[in-house]
Amino acid sequence: QVQLVESGGGLVQPGGSLRLACATSGFTFGIYAMSWYRQAPGKERELVATISPSGGSTNYADSVKGRFTISRGNAKNTVYLQMNSLKFEDTAVYYCRREGGAIYWGKGTLVTVSS
Repeated sequence: QVQLVESGGGLVQPGGSLRLACATSGFTFGIYAMSWYRQAPGKERELVATISPSGGSTNYADSVKGRFTISRGNAKNTVYLQMNSLKFEDTAVYYCRREGGAIYWGKGTLVTVSS
């Protein structure tokens, strides 16, 4: 049974940082690319960042490029999202997703950027 459990969200001031984690189980983590998505209130879910199975290649949405870093720990079956210089518009529920095969979503973790 595939499971994705996101954590690390919270309330942060503009300019602050958070590190999200997504712990996975139920599949061979190291052979899949992994992504982070987010959904802001009243908006469509959007792709934030993707990392290749080895971790050697990453891609980012233009809106987060230079501020967010995706990484993975294949030994821990976990993907991370380091978020720096957070802005109000980064407020959203953040989800991780396996890329390939059946689509599974976790429950997400809420990030609120507010002063």
